[in-house]
Amino acid sequence: MRYDLVIFDNDGVLVDSEPISNRHLAAYLTELGHPTTYEDSIRDYMGSAMHRVHDLIEERTGQRLPADFDDVFHARVFAAFERELKPVPGVADVLEKLTADGVQYCVASSGSHERIRVGHRAAGLDRFFDDARIFSSQDVGRGKPAPDLFQYAAERMGTAPERCVVVEDSPLGVQAAVAAGMDVYGFTAMTPAEMLTGATRLFADMRDLLPLLTDGGPAEN
Repeated sequence: MRYDLVIFDNDGVLVDSEPISNRHLAAYLTELGHPTTYEDSIRDYMGSAMHRVHDLIEERTGQRLPADFDDVFHARVFAAFERELKPVPGVADVLEKLTADGVQYCVASSGSHERIRVGHRAAGLDRFFDDARIFSSQDVGRGKPAPDLFQYAAERMGTAPERCVVVEDSPLGVQAAVAAGMDVYGFTAMTPAEMLTGATRLFADMRDLLPLLTDGGPAEN
């Protein structure tokens, strides 16, 4: 294994939640008078903490979102997770192999602790992640693209940044990993490769991750 710690993003990397959450986010913002398409939501908010939604809406319109926006949004998304959420194809096999080989791994997500846990339970991944392996932007002062979350996760897991690799599918996450001094493998199953500029390597199928972690290939160029 080339690294001592594998840090996974959550949404879109462990659980196939980005289509669900961005569909509901676009619909809710539009309902509130801020017309937003699914593509707009992916472009502007994918991989970010909720405060970015509030900040961008206020910056663009001069209006603040309702005080209960986060609660209403999460209630809708969590209900959809229970009905629809699946693990990213192949990721359970990756986690099984890392566990069997004794390789440290964790999740570091812009989402809240509640969102991470709800998603893991719905997708059947909760058996891989106890509390000591879950890190959220709630744990640090700044979310991605700041490096704080990844640095915090590495510190808590007792690993130097240069011995970590981050698995990410969002531009903000790639920026955060690079800023943290870590290698980052950009997952392009949903995100166009050109949006993940700065990634150490790119790959489109989760089944390709284990070879990357051991010998550096194969992957996209």
